[in-house]
Amino acid sequence: MAYLLGVDTGGTYTDAVILDEAADRVLASAKSLTTRPDLALGVGRAIDATLRDAAVDPKEIAMVSLSTTLATNALVEGQGGKVALIFIGFEDAELGRAGLTDALRGDPVIALAGGHSHSGNEVVPLDLKRLQDAISALDDGITGFAVAASFGTRNPAHELAARDLVREITGKPVTCSHELSSALGGPKRALTAVLNARLIGMIDGLISACEGHLARVGIAARLMVVRGDGALVSAEVAREKPIETILSGPAASVAGASWLTQEANALVSDIGGTTTDVCLLKDGRPKIDPQGARVGPFRTMVEAVAMRTTGLGGDSAVHVVDGVDGGLRLGPRRLMPISLAARDYPALVHGVLDRALSIDIPAADNCEFAIPMWSVMPEGLDAREALVAGRLADGPLRVGQAVLTRMENPALSRLVTRGMVMIAGVTPSDASHVLGNVDAWDSDAAIKALTLFARRRNGASERLATGPAQMAQKIVDQLTRQTVDCLLEAAFLEDDRNWGQGVSAYATHPLTVAGLDKHRGIVQMETRLGVPVIGLGASAGVYYGAVGERLNTRMVLSPHAGVANAIGAVVGQVSMTATGTVTSPGPGIYSVHLEGALKQFSASNDAIEALTAQLTQQAANAARASGVEEIRYTTLKDINEVGVDGQSVFIEATVKVIAQGRPRIALS
Repeated sequence: MAYLLGVDTGGTYTDAVILDEAADRVLASAKSLTTRPDLALGVGRAIDATLRDAAVDPKEIAMVSLSTTLATNALVEGQGGKVALIFIGFEDAELGRAGLTDALRGDPVIALAGGHSHSGNEVVPLDLKRLQDAISALDDGITGFAVAASFGTRNPAHELAARDLVREITGKPVTCSHELSSALGGPKRALTAVLNARLIGMIDGLISACEGHLARVGIAARLMVVRGDGALVSAEVAREKPIETILSGPAASVAGASWLTQEANALVSDIGGTTTDVCLLKDGRPKIDPQGARVGPFRTMVEAVAMRTTGLGGDSAVHVVDGVDGGLRLGPRRLMPISLAARDYPALVHGVLDRALSIDIPAADNCEFAIPMWSVMPEGLDAREALVAGRLADGPLRVGQAVLTRMENPALSRLVTRGMVMIAGVTPSDASHVLGNVDAWDSDAAIKALTLFARRRNGASERLATGPAQMAQKIVDQLTRQTVDCLLEAAFLEDDRNWGQGVSAYATHPLTVAGLDKHRGIVQMETRLGVPVIGLGASAGVYYGAVGERLNTRMVLSPHAGVANAIGAVVGQVSMTATGTVTSPGPGIYSVHLEGALKQFSASNDAIEALTAQLTQQAANAARASGVEEIRYTTLKDINEVGVDGQSVFIEATVKVIAQGRPRIALS
């Protein structure tokens, strides 16, 4: 009997699920709060609960697969290690392209002469002595290195030489840009390498936490990790290329949605604590973003699902909109729900709320709380950050007690951005507790907090609501409206019709709203989605019924929608890609560009065939290293030729070989 264990670590929850592969069904699932800084605690609790509920012997687990949003969240929030970029053969101005300067965040750059031409020939020899001196001058805070050389995908010799020297001197992780992408565009490759180097420690920590707990409970199965395109890779590959795990969680959720519902065409909407992720499922497969995964402001060269992410989730902050009409707006900032904070710190939270309820003057800090997330006091803080952190050294405080002057507000915001502090306040999760739709944490605290929130006034000096129940319903209704907007925006953008400029604004256009209202006047209108919506996430069952009604479409809600990410983690396939290029530096000369020596041929067909054979072997080796025995190959060739004087002239050919298959399942 073979059982599969899927684990998904998100910003709020870590999920685990056990599948019976033979029966193709879910045996058990469990959730645990993600625990920072010690991820092993949350991972372990979710795994242990699932094993217990499924009554499965750990020795019977044949494969474990992990998906995560930690890499994505870290890059968006500006977290990760300090890196050094070795920038070979580029002009200084190229540091300002592709967002590279912003991604570096002041980290050191070692600029060297060198690199290769488009044809793969060396332009300038690499000065290894200068590189050695520059490395020796770096401070000890560097956690990893990124190496990018001009036309490094045409000839990676200088990247490889720099990598070997860095490893010899420092022993620290090194990311070469040609290892992450075979495409041209040096600054964008350098950006991708920098982000990868920044993530290595974090993803290694998560994988180690998972491996450590698996060993403790007696699970000896292979550990796989989900890439951003939904494919599986070995834990070893994920450690070397953590950048490939960005959008891993959303990709796994789409795979889980397809497996759970068997829907071929649908919009998949996954609501988490922080974001709502929307992706088109077409013919049973998610669409891949042809421009590379976008994370926050950065566009990388990593293949990933074409996911549209909105800062809207169950833990989104609730804002009062300025103006006479008032109204609410949710997100994009994430808070810890008051009901969860009260569960963990009941005396503090209830004490503050009770005192605020006893007077009729709204609190300046809205009765929010600052909660430290560190186990050891963080280092490298500026003076104001250190003051705020010092007040929080003994535990959570009301925000008004953690920040004593207006000048300290930015310091607290920086601590929040870096993940050192969380703010607890009113969220849709609290509204759901008030309405009785959820009973996971402290409902009494949620009622008190929303009673206070209802007392706040809009631009017309009117109270927002008459009491906590009405306030809660207004928050849930606003979540419905914003979810409908992001689903409609995705639908318009994915529609086959050419809608012209500004298509994303059509979601809130008055004509669209009239159609959703089924307006019946001299003009009669009706708007509906032409595909169903698959709702995913722990709170999908709470919120998405109303979303389906508003969109006049079928809402598909699986009983296991809350752990779809973990399910998707184990139902995917390994997919390894190898890409190479043939160029023609001169008449009758055809050069094959792969890692290693440059090879030349006198006929283009011979060069393409040789390249295809090498790529097939390279992709096969990578797939077998991830446990695939029965491999399916797909070969794609893009030959670029132009007509000159009535004759076809070869310019370039790109060959891509994809090796796919299910990883080997260990049977006892």
